[in-house]
Amino acid sequence: MNFVRSLLVLLWMAVSVIPWGILLLFSSIFVRGDRLWWWFAAPYLRGVVVVARLVGGVNYRMHGAENWPAADDMRRVILCPKHQSTWETLFFPSMTTHPLAYVFKRELLYIPIFGWCMGRLDMVHIDRRHRTRAWAKVAQQGKLLMDDGKWIIMFPEGTRIERGQKGAYQAGAARLAITTDAYIIPIAVTSGRCWPRRSFSLQPGTIDVSIGQPVCATGRAPGELMNEIEHWIEAEMHRLDPEAYAQGEAG
Repeated sequence: MNFVRSLLVLLWMAVSVIPWGILLLFSSIFVRGDRLWWWFAAPYLRGVVVVARLVGGVNYRMHGAENWPAADDMRRVILCPKHQSTWETLFFPSMTTHPLAYVFKRELLYIPIFGWCMGRLDMVHIDRRHRTRAWAKVAQQGKLLMDDGKWIIMFPEGTRIERGQKGAYQAGAARLAITTDAYIIPIAVTSGRCWPRRSFSLQPGTIDVSIGQPVCATGRAPGELMNEIEHWIEAEMHRLDPEAYAQGEAG
């Protein structure tokens, strides 16, 4: 039954992205900026999350929602979520109060329809082979985007991490926050419980999303700031998904 559920969700994503993406691409000739985000990107991603819930049985519950800055809060914000699956890349754009700008590898731009749409939205694509140039681009574009009211989202571990495991936290988000006097919001996400890494085999259940308090980066050192973010996220992950970490420790 889970196979059938997962297949239906995957088919819906594959089929629906084509007309929706073409509509976004065509509209981007005439419309740019926030309207393109709110009219096309956010509604589509919200739809995927709803389909995953109704068809795939993947529910979610929020903790710490009061820590979200309000829609009229113009502080510069960088989201730093735990990254376990595809689910959170769909979820956050669907529910934030500000448009999001992902920092992502430019190879994703070559994916037909999906990648082309990402290229038309105001995001930051980088070439990871040239780290110095990549960082300069993140710092420059990140500041401009945040000044325009967008939030930046960066996965501090850089890639999806197996449930119950911890990756190496990189200081890029902390460096950007310090450079731009931004706030970092740490987020714990137990998505690996229902949508395993590198898989479309969905497991019915509930994903916990815990929002931490915004951390001001002004006057901080990158390593020390990221250590604080890492400590909060990992402690919260152990609290929300103790079974996964107990299995990892036992293994």
